[in-house]
Amino acid sequence: MYLFQRIEEAAFKQNDARRTIGEFILENRDQLQELSMDEIAKKTFTSKPTLVRFAKYFDYSGWKEFMYAFTHEVAYYDENAYEDVDPNFPFSAEDDSLEIIEHLVTLKMQSIKDTVSHIAAEDLNRAAELIQKAENVVIYGTSPNYYYGELFKRNLLAIQKKAFMSSSGENGLISSSLTERDCALIISYSGNSPDENPTRNVKILKRAGVPIISITSGGKNYLRDYSDVVLNISSKEKLYSKIANFATQESVLFLLDTLFAKIFALNYETNKEKKIANSKALESKRQSAAKEISEQF
Repeated sequence: MYLFQRIEEAAFKQNDARRTIGEFILENRDQLQELSMDEIAKKTFTSKPTLVRFAKYFDYSGWKEFMYAFTHEVAYYDENAYEDVDPNFPFSAEDDSLEIIEHLVTLKMQSIKDTVSHIAAEDLNRAAELIQKAENVVIYGTSPNYYYGELFKRNLLAIQKKAFMSSSGENGLISSSLTERDCALIISYSGNSPDENPTRNVKILKRAGVPIISITSGGKNYLRDYSDVVLNISSKEKLYSKIANFATQESVLFLLDTLFAKIFALNYETNKEKKIANSKALESKRQSAAKEISEQF
């Protein structure tokens, strides 16, 4: 999770000076380099020692180091921002239906392009190999990631790879039953909160030697530190201030589709035979009047 998202999370969850300072930083991010530490303290009705404590809350040694990291992140974010669309509010109340459609198409295309730019082939290959050789693949995620995981699970089952979703009420039991011969796939945008699902399972999985593949946002987070392989979600959305997870959803689904495609390709002909055989056996009643897609078994 990027620093600006960690600041937003702190400003949302805390009800002390961290909220005041965090909100000021996020609202004035483009002007921060022009303000001294004294000026920021006055504008936030705090003090220099409070600003230092704020920086240390995010694991920086002091205010100077914090500001250096934040301003450089802002510069990187602006340089790589989505073109012509705001990922948090891609359309306005004044937009008509066609304009909304156009903005969403642009946003989703930009999300996929940004996701592709952060995919390392060696990471994708490693993740696919871990899943291919695993006896059981267990997928973790809270809503809405749980639903994306269900689609991935269905694709794996179609090529006869044992895959399961870990429900919130049984996460601990399921995690405790896995071994180094299995594989865990954890989907979490923030990747933090080690005491909450799904990241609370990381310690159990690590003790058992279970390989962990994570799909999470860029920047520093807890899940990233303990994963064997990380696939990066396009991380331009704010945590809370947005219409919906339009960009994140597109990014996660694209990563899962790409991962499945690579798994399929590792044993292409065999998986092709399994997929077609399963479709014939389980979906034989599906009919279509369109000759282009109709098949006779």
